[in-house]
Amino acid sequence: MTTATAVPGPPPTVLAWRDYDPEACRLPGMYLGELALPGPLPQESDRLWHLGARRVRLPHPIDLTPGPDAERAAATTAALSLVRDLTARAVLVEWTLRLAPAAGDAWRVLSHLQPPRHIDGPPDAGDVLAAWRAGHYLCKCLWRQGPGFIQIRDRRFGELRRFTADEPGYAEAIGALAYGAPADSVPRAILDDFRGEQLTLDVGPLAWWLPYRISRWLQESMTI
Repeated sequence: MTTATAVPGPPPTVLAWRDYDPEACRLPGMYLGELALPGPLPQESDRLWHLGARRVRLPHPIDLTPGPDAERAAATTAALSLVRDLTARAVLVEWTLRLAPAAGDAWRVLSHLQPPRHIDGPPDAGDVLAAWRAGHYLCKCLWRQGPGFIQIRDRRFGELRRFTADEPGYAEAIGALAYGAPADSVPRAILDDFRGEQLTLDVGPLAWWLPYRISRWLQESMTI
């Protein structure tokens, strides 16, 4: 059985505007200011949306360089969760990603997220960012839950990959991993399945769930 774990807190603050367009955001009344995120984290994307936020900036880089301790890992997964959840709402998220210089194509597991404004670390960061922006679209990697099953549809690597499971432990594991959880708190066989499909990201001692549960459909849901 999946062990319950505490959800990490959200980033302390974000900057937010009422429109996607930078020109429109300069008009009076469009800047919502620096908003505190009191949590709980799973509710913050909804709260920002209902406040009118359509463009959100995270003030600090998200650091995915190797060797984070538990505290840094929790902060990283919390920030990534906010980017993921806002991406699912089609909110423009402005964020910076820090990768190891030898990260290679590790960025592709994140390519369903809103592309960052800037990537630090790799020598080819400019090419990576250009490829990310060119290939990004909503619904690139999502999961949905039907009666008695869960399904993931993933196009991050070009072709459509589908993963379907009807065992109840899989849905429970997604709930545990959604905002980051110790890897040993999830049944090993299930986590190995998710890792094999590149549906989780290991951040220090934590495992974090990559796909989002869509809030705004790009096309009719049956097409996706």
